[in-house]
Amino acid sequence: MPRVRLAISGAGAIGKRHASVIVNSDRAKLVAVASLGPSAEEVATEYGVDFFEDTETMVAAKEPDGVIVSTPTEFHLEPALAAMDAGAGVLIEKPIAATMQDALAICERAESAGVPVLVGHQRRYYPQVSAARQIVASGEIGKLVAVCGQWNARKHDEYYLPEYRKRREASPIFTNLTHDLDTLRYICGELESVTAETSNIVLGMEKDDAAAMVFRFANGSIGTFLLSDQTPSPWTWEFATGENVDYPRSRQNACRFMGTKGSLDFPNLRLWLQDEPNPNWKHEIRPREIPLETPDPYALQIDHFADVLLGKAEPIVGAYDAAKTLEALLAVMESSESGRRVTL
Repeated sequence: MPRVRLAISGAGAIGKRHASVIVNSDRAKLVAVASLGPSAEEVATEYGVDFFEDTETMVAAKEPDGVIVSTPTEFHLEPALAAMDAGAGVLIEKPIAATMQDALAICERAESAGVPVLVGHQRRYYPQVSAARQIVASGEIGKLVAVCGQWNARKHDEYYLPEYRKRREASPIFTNLTHDLDTLRYICGELESVTAETSNIVLGMEKDDAAAMVFRFANGSIGTFLLSDQTPSPWTWEFATGENVDYPRSRQNACRFMGTKGSLDFPNLRLWLQDEPNPNWKHEIRPREIPLETPDPYALQIDHFADVLLGKAEPIVGAYDAAKTLEALLAVMESSESGRRVTL
């Protein structure tokens, strides 16, 4: 099976994660790393590949099949365009960009250049997400009425030493909520409107410390979500699944989908149903565990990217799809600033 040649633009924590996956893959080969930061040169040296200070020079010299763009979100546009202009496919970290203008520029350039764009919403590769989507869509819990979720943790102090992590573009809305919003869109369907409140009362930085949201989905269901990076708790996707080895696993679910016949704990799937034709609160409700393996989504994503580059698959999360998640994120920001409900 052919191995695709991949280069990385941006070698922060997520760029390093991609590099470690690529060098252990039998579907891909790492050929270069580009970034202005010192970590990029360290990564290139560690894996014995060439180092460049910018993406344009890198793609001209190495002619990779694909480029992974893992720079800070507000800097996604230029390396993505440079890669596509050179004929390389692109895997862009989530969210696709910091503004809708940049996101649509990426979408349009992908179309005109005729190259594929895959966006790194890696949770879509989890069997738990696919199973939850199927359970909701099948009507097993009845008509979906409501969903409630949260992401609450306290990030370590050193996390905010870099200046860019103090800006609003680095708030948990962009860095963490982007995952959950994409997952909710995928399972529940498109969002119709967003109402949100945010605060920064803990650190006093430009970035938000917390956000509370109310959603209305196009299918009529509603939802709430509570988010903070300054509140110790066991309730995040990462803690529930053990996705990141750096964070202790709590196995505590962080989201629930509720329908007219039952409810679903998520992401460790627990289905709550009443064995009655017309269930109500007088009937006993019992849980049923749905055990599933927790794979490495980054490894699955690289394999999928290889298939996309070889023309064997369409992107699981394409540019326009990811732009809709960005639109929802920006609606959270807009609603919190205006004090009004925002229609998407």
